[in-house]
Amino acid sequence: MRALITGGAGFIGSHLADALLARGDQVILLDNLSTGRLENIEHLRQRDDVEFVLGSILNADLVDDVMARSDICFHLAAAVGVELIVDKPLESLATNIRGSEIVFEKAHKHGTRVLVTSTSEIYGKNTSDRLGEEDDRILGSPLKSRWSYSEAKAIEEILAYTYWRQKGLQTYIVRLFNTVGPRQTGHYGMVIPRFVSQAIKGEAITVYGDGQQTRCFCFVGDAVDGIIKIADHPESSGRAYNLGGTEEVSMDELAQRVIAVSGSESKIRYVPYDEAYEEGFEDMQRRVPDTTRARDLVGFEPTVGLDEIIEMVVQDQRR
Repeated sequence: MRALITGGAGFIGSHLADALLARGDQVILLDNLSTGRLENIEHLRQRDDVEFVLGSILNADLVDDVMARSDICFHLAAAVGVELIVDKPLESLATNIRGSEIVFEKAHKHGTRVLVTSTSEIYGKNTSDRLGEEDDRILGSPLKSRWSYSEAKAIEEILAYTYWRQKGLQTYIVRLFNTVGPRQTGHYGMVIPRFVSQAIKGEAITVYGDGQQTRCFCFVGDAVDGIIKIADHPESSGRAYNLGGTEEVSMDELAQRVIAVSGSESKIRYVPYDEAYEEGFEDMQRRVPDTTRARDLVGFEPTVGLDEIIEMVVQDQRR
């Protein structure tokens, strides 16, 4: 199989490439390096079964060329992270909406299957016990840039579903909940690598808000395994699937565990949201995934615990 990975030099994209190559697939990595990094794929650059293409999903002719040569597209390219969305809302919207429109247009033209990596941001401020794929979205004002990412990814999901239902294109939607591991940087609001970076430098660990908001974290290898299995399954198209960890942890506890695992003497400093992001910024108090659908279909089950994930990130950053 020949797989196109948009955002292929990114954190998740590079790990996905590793997994696909390990089973004998060929990959085309498309990335404009706005958030992706060449060092993530340096170990792949000399392989005959890997092609790296420097460019944007906003370049329709380029997307047409790589899509025509692919059996499946794993669409990961996106403006990601709360800080990037708040700092550059217009660029983020263009990438996440127009870029995805181009991806689906060209995929349909060439009959290329598409798996979209969406996000837990879809659920917005819904703090249900465990968020299922059919649960409601609860969002704040569209005038708050915080919610533009959720809206853009919702449009992307609608495109995927509509191309499947109306045009018969095989599409799949995966909603990722805080995927973490080696190669991820602390830029753009990624919390565990940011905490780890501060801890190993002996700096104060900056926890936004009161630190009582909770999240679940999933090892990138577990997420990639779920993504591939969903794309391979003959009955998975036309639906959304949550992929995430099962251990719920507050940001305050997470900071303490990073300090313990890294052996740091860092202290915790609490930073108001208005200072960290922008005035009137809204966050979610709780976000926990229900992964029953993915478990029932492909046997998805996280295998790596939170402390082990933190240790991997510590070792990666120290290297």
